[in-house]
Amino acid sequence: MKKIMSGNEAIARGAYEAGCTVAAAYPGTPSTEILENVANYKEINSEWSPNEKVALEVGCGAAIGGARTLVAMKHVGLNVAADPFFTIAYEGVNGGLVVISADEPGMHSSQNEQDNRLYAPHAKVCMIEPSDSMECLDYIKESFKISEEFDVPVMFRVTTRICHSKGLVTLSDREEVGVKKYEKNVQKYAMMPAHARARHVVLEENLDRLRAYSNKCSLNRMEMNDTKIGIITSGVSYQHAKEVFGEEASYLKLGLTFPMPDKLIKEFADKVDEIYVIEENEPYIENFVKAMGIKCTGKEVLSVCGELNPHILRKAFKKEDEGAGYDVDVSLPKRPPMLCAGCPHRGIFYAMSKYKDLVVSGDIGCYTLGLIPPLNVTDTVICMGAGFSAAIGLKKAFQMGNVDKKVFGVVGDSTFFHSGITGLIDAVYNKTPITLVILDNSITAMTGHQENPGTGKTLMGEITEVIDIEAVVKACGIKEENVVVVDPYDLEKTREGVEKAYNATEPFVLITKRPCALIKEVRKERAHLNCEVVQEKCKKCRMCLKIGCPAITLKDGDILIDKAMCNGCELCKQVCKFDSIVKVGE
Repeated sequence: MKKIMSGNEAIARGAYEAGCTVAAAYPGTPSTEILENVANYKEINSEWSPNEKVALEVGCGAAIGGARTLVAMKHVGLNVAADPFFTIAYEGVNGGLVVISADEPGMHSSQNEQDNRLYAPHAKVCMIEPSDSMECLDYIKESFKISEEFDVPVMFRVTTRICHSKGLVTLSDREEVGVKKYEKNVQKYAMMPAHARARHVVLEENLDRLRAYSNKCSLNRMEMNDTKIGIITSGVSYQHAKEVFGEEASYLKLGLTFPMPDKLIKEFADKVDEIYVIEENEPYIENFVKAMGIKCTGKEVLSVCGELNPHILRKAFKKEDEGAGYDVDVSLPKRPPMLCAGCPHRGIFYAMSKYKDLVVSGDIGCYTLGLIPPLNVTDTVICMGAGFSAAIGLKKAFQMGNVDKKVFGVVGDSTFFHSGITGLIDAVYNKTPITLVILDNSITAMTGHQENPGTGKTLMGEITEVIDIEAVVKACGIKEENVVVVDPYDLEKTREGVEKAYNATEPFVLITKRPCALIKEVRKERAHLNCEVVQEKCKKCRMCLKIGCPAITLKDGDILIDKAMCNGCELCKQVCKFDSIVKVGE
């Protein structure tokens, strides 16, 4: 049976066909849809974990227990999971362990452009890179076999264009491999120093065997055409190279990219006149080729920044400039990023924006958009969890410099469970007088509405315990009188909460509770609600524009509210001093 699938769908299907029985992940673009599709296969016990480190530790335990296991995350997620990632390489596996690293050249929705291929030699794990959806399926199945045969975890490295592009995939039946028998082996699975030193030697021996395999396996192959130019490439870069050079060049297509196939590269180089290395971001392959003493052209003509495409390759290697692409007559309207109409985060950011001396440490998620004008509330954004912990650092610096500034740290509910809790504990333990703001919108919103420990549902759709954020906060040591919970749609109560937080002299937590405006049930419930402007009363003061709602516009001198976008949150109504905005539809 053949089916058109995205790379992420094909990875999930491949895991199913390979007999995978356990899967875990934390959502993050471009990897999110992998676990969402795995969850459709009830033969695989799949879960959202609070963060990537937990997901990988669940995966390590499952693999040691004998289950073929898949763990998925975006590239920066592997930083969170780096601690167990390095050690599980020493321990090896029982059931196969495949760790998906979904990289994002071009940074469409990430805070950096790190090239996670460099993790493979650093952590000493096998690395496999597919070039299309069919390879996503086939290579995942091969990855489980390699993991078990060579007793190493496999890093399955994909990029945005592989994850989200669609291609024809041939489906097969699931191979029921069951769960391998677990046998206690503390020398292998308990990494105290004496055991780790011995396991490091074993790991190097396994990598030697894997290196020999890399030179002869079908994942690395030569495609010989004209031999004037030989191109060494992997991943989506292979597709771009084929589109530009076709049969004008020969190719060494690499699918198993750590350990690199040294003998195969030498053999290929001997067959062609000139070598091009085509790869996105860092010169991972190029450095290896040059270290072998083989002359090649790569980053001299290709940038380490951003994604590649055929246009860039033609311009770099053929000196052909075909223009930027297709010309279209229609100009798309500019759409700067902003909080959605009806977003509950708007109320708290608006209230915070009134304190011009406030320093705010933001985090990764929808609430990053609090830094966008006209709200302008956010000074720093680093990584998940740093909303709290960087706020602690900022306050420490101000204290040491005798600077009297109030610091707020902001995270969402999912981020709180991901890695915000530890920052909260640090603030309490070290008595740092900051305000920790938790924006609880009852979902992991920016990645597409995934469940989290606070939503009451698992990835597999089961009803589960709701972890009460307020109770956790108090259990971590925040005093009862230093916790305030507000509905951010109630602007007056939110203002009072922010004022109390601003004046607090001890660690203080402000929680906003209001579900994301885009949750299906919320949209249905509020579909008939909206606000409108009574033009006869409107004084054109433009205060309503200062909440930054995309549903409110100024056209020909009049303030207008787009009924199709508005959900009747009434924030605009609450900031209007002339009662010129009314709510309708109730």
